[in-house]
Amino acid sequence: MAGVTKSDTKEIATVEQPPQIPAGTADGNKPTVALKTPTLRKIMRKAKAIKAKSAPITPTLDKKTPKKQKKIKMVRDSFTMPEYDYAKIAELKKKCLKAGVPIKKSELLRAGLSYLTKLSSPALLKTVQQVEKIKTGRPVKHQ
Repeated sequence: MAGVTKSDTKEIATVEQPPQIPAGTADGNKPTVALKTPTLRKIMRKAKAIKAKSAPITPTLDKKTPKKQKKIKMVRDSFTMPEYDYAKIAELKKKCLKAGVPIKKSELLRAGLSYLTKLSSPALLKTVQQVEKIKTGRPVKHQ
């Protein structure tokens, strides 16, 4: 480390991690619980409550007391989709892999959600109307 002073190493050592968004809760005490079959209205209420509670985090300049950042709460859920849609996910994963970007199914679905949220209301409704309606629930086991 020729030419590096002691003050330079202090500056390098004090690089902060980017802030993470804190996990929101529906009310002050109880964590948000995903129901087995939530309706769209309930999901929208929860999203609004979480959005209202989570304020943007500004990084602190005080280097003496680093604060632990809250972890984002993960929600595990399951859903039903036709085989041809599931094949589309595999196709998109292969495209990303060829481009040098390995991606998981959940990351791909989250990217789709991110894209849909940026659409205008008429464009979103047009896209949603193109999706085939399917019967929800677990598939029947054939014997």
